Amino acid sequence: MSNRSVKCLVTGADGFIGSHLVETLVRKGYSVRAFCQYNSQGSWGWLDTVNKEVKENIDVRLGDVRDPVCVTESTKGCSYIYHLAALIGIPYSYKAPRSYVETNIVGTLNILEAARQYEVEKVVHTSTSETYGTAQYVPIDELHPIVAQSPYAASKVAADQLALSYWRSFGLPVSVLRPFNTYGPRQSARAVIPTIISQALTPDSVIKLGSLSPTRDFNYVMDTCNAFISVANSSETIGKAINSSSMFEITIEDVARTVCGLLGRDLKIDTELRRVRPVASEVNRLYGDNTLLKKLTEWEPNYEGFDGFKKGLEETISWFSNPINLERYRVGIYEV
Repeated sequence: MSNRSVKCLVTGADGFIGSHLVETLVRKGYSVRAFCQYNSQGSWGWLDTVNKEVKENIDVRLGDVRDPVCVTESTKGCSYIYHLAALIGIPYSYKAPRSYVETNIVGTLNILEAARQYEVEKVVHTSTSETYGTAQYVPIDELHPIVAQSPYAASKVAADQLALSYWRSFGLPVSVLRPFNTYGPRQSARAVIPTIISQALTPDSVIKLGSLSPTRDFNYVMDTCNAFISVANSSETIGKAINSSSMFEITIEDVARTVCGLLGRDLKIDTELRRVRPVASEVNRLYGDNTLLKKLTEWEPNYEGFDGFKKGLEETISWFSNPINLERYRVGIYEV
């Protein structure tokens, strides 16, 4: 069976990872339906910026994952579902927790019900390393306790468990992919690496961040996209939650210093209090174990260790250095 005969629905296709996943699937020859958040401008989000060849090979549907009718109509005829649509900003989840419940939990319910109705062959649901909370041991494997330290994380824990319950209750072929911190071109400035790079590319001499001491396991977006596809193509992943990580950790401060080094700039790095999470909500250490993903699929990361991280940063910096791309970011304004 050729890839072209497999129609994939990607929810959240207008977003950072979703748009890269759409591109990757198209280039691998899959038939792709892209579900994007409805808006009055008719924008396809980041898909508006992809090349003509990709645009001509996607079926774009505008809708709202919270609406079961939109979801059901968009699911018909699809073999695989990659469910990425979600609210992801942690600071905003402190202000609008109900929105996270409605989008991340109810939205996932709508996807699962539609997949069940149309007997979809595989659903890959997107989780997050934030569901683990601060590492109780490292590297964090899939047996690590789940500790939600923010409303965002709590909504994702609930969505993950709901997805897995549909496998146990109804036999729906569901896999949960749990990416650690993904980064790369197009990422929102709500994430730390775009925040650092966008500030470092301006004339200001100070980079303003939240806490500098937490560590993260960063994963370049192409490794994450390949993890999604590898999980979808393996029958061994059904009914499981699986980490996607680089097995490399680095502090936020060292990320900033690495970016400055790559740009040849000696900048001051400051903590700005309004960017700091509540003490009990800060995830202080994330360092993931990708052994299970490698065992169950053919996935291998291409951006491993510090050298791989630097390579990914260089590609990300190159994208942000294009004035057309940098202009999309309000560098001097902190938005949750």
